[in-house]
Amino acid sequence: MPQESFTFPKNEKLCSHTLIETLFTKGAAFVSYPFRVIYLTTQLPHDVPAQVLFSVSKKRFKRAVHRNLIKRRCSEAYRLNRMQFIETQRQSSQQVAFAMIYISNEKLPYQKICNGMIKSLRKLSQQLEQKSDGDESVD
Repeated sequence: MPQESFTFPKNEKLCSHTLIETLFTKGAAFVSYPFRVIYLTTQLPHDVPAQVLFSVSKKRFKRAVHRNLIKRRCSEAYRLNRMQFIETQRQSSQQVAFAMIYISNEKLPYQKICNGMIKSLRKLSQQLEQKSDGDESVD
């Protein structure tokens, strides 16, 4: 079981073009350095609590090698720290699609990216909690 918790399955990666377009047009956002997080609570095509997309700007990093290195570091940091976030999402029984956009101008070492990922996931959980509390009080 411990090995299974550190996987990052394909169905948790955001690939749907229509969903990505909706996310960027209607999603809410916040910045938690080195990421800008855009999120949207929605019905996902798979039965998973969350789907994620990683993006690194071609304008900031011209070479694909550097962009891919940063994306690998980001997805590895997410893979190792996603379980707590996934568990809170399962408890709230809402599905969320979100994009993690790397906004730093330099290639940060893995440890800084990992710390930023943890901070971003905590902030995302808080934002989703506040949003769901606000929805319930409206009814």
